[in-house]
Amino acid sequence: MPRLKRSSRILQKAQSRFLGLQAINPNLDFGNAGNLQKLKQQIEQLQAKLDTYNTAITVIDSSKIDIELLEKGLSALCERLLLAVAVEYGKDSQEYMMAGGVRKSDRIRKSKANRLKASLEEAPTENVQTA
Repeated sequence: MPRLKRSSRILQKAQSRFLGLQAINPNLDFGNAGNLQKLKQQIEQLQAKLDTYNTAITVIDSSKIDIELLEKGLSALCERLLLAVAVEYGKDSQEYMMAGGVRKSDRIRKSKANRLKASLEEAPTENVQTA
């Protein structure tokens, strides 16, 4: 799921305020408190940072998708190679184990009694009547 792009309510408010102040007087200056040029400069600075941030998020999301595709491809290749070793040497061979597989003779299976018990527990009782 892609990350959400960021926007700024403060930036929108500052842009609106800048337009209003500029409509009053384009050369408005309050001395040390600030002027329109300083306000415009900070608006542009914040806008540039937001743009950089949102671009970085897009690049990260794109890289994440590329990584996931490469992982799927690598997983499929590993699986095909393990199956090729199984076909060549068998699933109970030392080579199959060396390639990362679990030898057939090393697999632990439940006893037949445990498998029957598990299947009986899962089976629903159908003809149960209450008196």
